[in-house]
Amino acid sequence: MFENLGDRLQSALNKIKGYGKITEDNISDVTREIRLALLEADVNYKVVKEFINNVKEKALGEEVKKSLKPGEVFVKIVKDELVDLLGKEDEPLIVVKPMTILMMAGLQGSGKTTTVGKLALLLRKRYGLKPLMVACDVYRPAAINQLEQLGKELNIPVYSEGQGDPVEIAKNAVEYAKNNGYNYVLIDTAGRLHIDDDLMEELQKINEEVKPNEILLVVDSMMGQDAVNVIEGFNDRLPITGAVLTKLDGDTKGGAALSIRHLTNIPIKFIGVSEKMDGLEAFHPERMANRILDMGDLMGMIEKAEGVFDEEETLKAAKKLQKGKFDLEDFLTQLGQVKKLGPLENLIKLIPGAKKMGLNNVSIDPKQMAHIEAIILSMTPAERRNPDILKASRKRRIAAGSGRSVEEVNRLLKQFEQMKVMIKQMKNGNLKMPF
Repeated sequence: MFENLGDRLQSALNKIKGYGKITEDNISDVTREIRLALLEADVNYKVVKEFINNVKEKALGEEVKKSLKPGEVFVKIVKDELVDLLGKEDEPLIVVKPMTILMMAGLQGSGKTTTVGKLALLLRKRYGLKPLMVACDVYRPAAINQLEQLGKELNIPVYSEGQGDPVEIAKNAVEYAKNNGYNYVLIDTAGRLHIDDDLMEELQKINEEVKPNEILLVVDSMMGQDAVNVIEGFNDRLPITGAVLTKLDGDTKGGAALSIRHLTNIPIKFIGVSEKMDGLEAFHPERMANRILDMGDLMGMIEKAEGVFDEEETLKAAKKLQKGKFDLEDFLTQLGQVKKLGPLENLIKLIPGAKKMGLNNVSIDPKQMAHIEAIILSMTPAERRNPDILKASRKRRIAAGSGRSVEEVNRLLKQFEQMKVMIKQMKNGNLKMPF
C-alpha cells in the first residue's frame, strides 16, 4: 500500500533535511521529485499541481526562513498537505438510534458483497451492534449465495427473498429488522460493469423507499484515476455519504486515495487492506499520511491489539511480569492472542521509522510460532509454571512430543529467561536503550 510513493517521497524529503537553509532553488529541486512521485502514483494532474503550489508557497514563508531546522519544517508542511489531500478530518460511520440503514453501491467486481460482510463483522466487534445483511443483488449469479455463505461464516443473519424485486426486498428487510431487534441494516445492491440508467433507477428507488442513513460507494482502488469518474457518476444520481476503497493492499500506487476526496468531496470512510474478513479498516487521513511518510501508525497498532486481545488476560500477564512471576503458561496465552493479530510483518510496518530500520521487508515465518507453541504444549502444567525442573530427560520427552529437537527446546528456554531478565532490568531502570 503506497509503497512506491512512500519510498519516492521519503527520498526527496531526506534530501532537504540535509540543507542548512532552504532556498527557492533547492525547494524547486525537491518539489520536482515530489511532483514526479505523485504523477507516477497515478494522482490526478490538477491535484498534483495544487499540492506542489501549496507546498512551495508555505515553504518559502517566514516560518521556514526563521526556523533553526528548516528541513524538518518542510517535512511537516508536506505531511500537513498530504493530510488535507486525504480529507483532513476523520469521517466516522453514521450510527443512529434505534436503527441505522446503510446501502452499499458500486460497480460489479468492486468487492461490494465482501465489503458488506466485512463491515457487518466490524460493526459487531468494534461497535457492539446487531447487524442484518440484506441480499438485494438479484441479478448476479450466486450473489445471494455468496452473502448467505458469508453470513454462515461470520454467524451474522442474512435477509433474502431470492430473485424478487430489490425495492420490495429492501423494504421488507427493514420491517423485519425493526420487528426482530436488529439495529444496523446493510443492504447489498446490484452492480454493473459500467454505470447505466437501469442500475441507477433501481438504486434511486431503494433510496426513496427505505431512506438509508448512509450510502457507501465501493470503489476498486486499482482503477486509479477512473475511480473519480465512477464516484461522480454515482453521486450525480444518489446522495453518496462516503467511499470504501477496496484492494488497497494490492495497489502500490495509491493515486485513487490521494485524488478522490479533493476532486469529489466524498470522504473515504473505509479501506480494504486484505482479503480476510477482518481486513477492513476505518480511514484516518493523518494516520495514512504518517504511513506514507514512514512516521508509523501507533494508534492503528493499538486498535488492532484492542480488537483481539483479552483485556483481563493481558492485565493479569502484565501484573505477573512486574512481579517476575510470568511463566510459560502465561507466555502461551499471550502467544495465542498475538496470533490473532494476523501477519506480524503488517504490524511491524506501523512502527515509526520502520523503513529506515529495515523492518519493512522483515519476513516472520508463522511456522516458527507454531513450533514454539508445540514445544510449550508438550510440557506438563507443572513444567510450564516452573521451567527450572526441566532436566535432560524431560527435555528429550518434550522434543519428541512436539516433533522438534532438544536444541530448539533449549533455545526457547534460554530466550524466555533472557526476556524475563530484560523485563526485570527495565523495571529497575537499569536497562540502557541502544539509541
